[in-house]
Amino acid sequence: MLRKFFAAMLAVFFVAYLAINNQNAQRKFLYPFPYRDKVERHAARYKVDKFLAVSVMKVESNFAKDAMSRSGAIGLMQIMPETAAWIACCLDDDPPSLDELHDSDKNIRYGIWYLSELEYEFGGNDVLALAAYNAGRGNVNHWIEKNGWSKDFSDVDAIPFDETRKYVKRVLECKEKYSALYGAANVASKPVEPKELRFASLRFFYD
Repeated sequence: MLRKFFAAMLAVFFVAYLAINNQNAQRKFLYPFPYRDKVERHAARYKVDKFLAVSVMKVESNFAKDAMSRSGAIGLMQIMPETAAWIACCLDDDPPSLDELHDSDKNIRYGIWYLSELEYEFGGNDVLALAAYNAGRGNVNHWIEKNGWSKDFSDVDAIPFDETRKYVKRVLECKEKYSALYGAANVASKPVEPKELRFASLRFFYD
């Protein structure tokens, strides 16, 4: 009886192993790509790697559009209301209500635009941009000045905040997975409207 039990368990583990190592199973269960059309459209518009964008979304909310953190971050990309108000101002939008921030298209658009701003500010450095998305650009600029980090900084383990360090590692791991599972080519970018040009020189007050 015991031998049959262990044989059954071994079979379960074997099937699970095959599923985990099967790309179709990984796409369906481990690394799905919901809202793909919206992610690709906004990522192309704001010149952000679509796999980086979807990885941020996965780590931030695990694709739950009604997600709300204890600190008040809202939606798929977990945007703070005051950050959303600033983004709306930069994009010449009306300030969004809390309900509007749960709208998938608006939340993804704002999150990807903000990620684009951070990528621009930190010279396309994913590590620094992601750290700023999590901990605030003010903190990251302070770390750069204090520690003499260069534009080529890549030592994730040197990030002082444990939560931010783990966050950056997780997003980068997801980006690698999404790139492998869905192909590395990005959607061609469209021109950015003049009113949507970079605002990286601004320093947002909440940092």
